[in-house]
Amino acid sequence: MSLKEERLEISFDPARIDIAETSRLMRETYWGAGRTLELDRVAFENSLCVAGYLNGKQVAFGRAITDHALFAHISDILVWPEHRGHGFGVALVEALLNHPTIAKVPSVSLNTADAHSLYEKFGFKRVADGMHMKRMRQLPSAQSQG
Repeated sequence: MSLKEERLEISFDPARIDIAETSRLMRETYWGAGRTLELDRVAFENSLCVAGYLNGKQVAFGRAITDHALFAHISDILVWPEHRGHGFGVALVEALLNHPTIAKVPSVSLNTADAHSLYEKFGFKRVADGMHMKRMRQLPSAQSQG
């Protein structure tokens, strides 16, 4: 059976997430470099997390941060390298957007440097309204936490 024929199991159960492997792979991304396992653990515990599984083995992860009423922010959509290109990221985004916690909020945002066309399929638009602002601070380095 090819990967495309396998059915991705979607789960919102945080107990099933392989936090160590997810965090390790996150550090290999352009947005996750510099994060630590402990930072990811805290972030995941305070988010609505979703994971995708093939035959019980985790192959994808994503999360949303939300106040459950007015806004949600989708973050960290990650598919394990050997499973990319099979629509698993799309499945996670769809699951997050359809989750009862997110489906009712009027404002859902995200950031991406390279997947605009994927998110446009879900109705996301590039924002350049002059109102969106962001304050960034450097994450504490892994060395300073040891």
